[in-house]
Amino acid sequence: MRVYLAGPDVFFPQPLAWAARKSAICRAYGLDAVAPFDMVPEPPSWAALPEADRIARRNEAHIRASTAIIANLTPFRGASADAGTVYEVGFARGLGLKVFGYTNDALGLADRSRAIAGGCGETDGQGLQIESFGLSDNLMIDAAVREAGRLIVHDAPDRWTDLTAFEACVAAAAISLG
Repeated sequence: MRVYLAGPDVFFPQPLAWAARKSAICRAYGLDAVAPFDMVPEPPSWAALPEADRIARRNEAHIRASTAIIANLTPFRGASADAGTVYEVGFARGLGLKVFGYTNDALGLADRSRAIAGGCGETDGQGLQIESFGLSDNLMIDAAVREAGRLIVHDAPDRWTDLTAFEACVAAAAISLG
């Protein structure tokens, strides 16, 4: 079974080595992992596109060719998951794929939002309502992942290098897809 590895991991130091570690874990569970920077045959029509557009189309092609995605939803540069990863989760969900997600931050979205934007109670420092459903992230993200697969929340000592929740997602995907 082919799984697409979504997440901000492409921005990590040594992303190719990081993807290789994650791919090895997937292989141990019988899954074939593909990362965003893995190449796909590009049609001639892509040649004139800006690099950013080719990357987006390549990632969508990877997702279309997969059975499921495993998404790193650890908050990235803010209170919520990486915007590109969230798009990929929605894209996969729209295609009817299985979606498995994990976060290495056990603090809920409401608490992270208050910490970043100030405020207390139900509003932030600008008087805007804070989503307070006790979820890991925005309700649409959490609900999409729970409906289409599984969401693992882990309080990791190092949010970027701990692979405990990732491996739990891989195990869940292997069972679900098996």
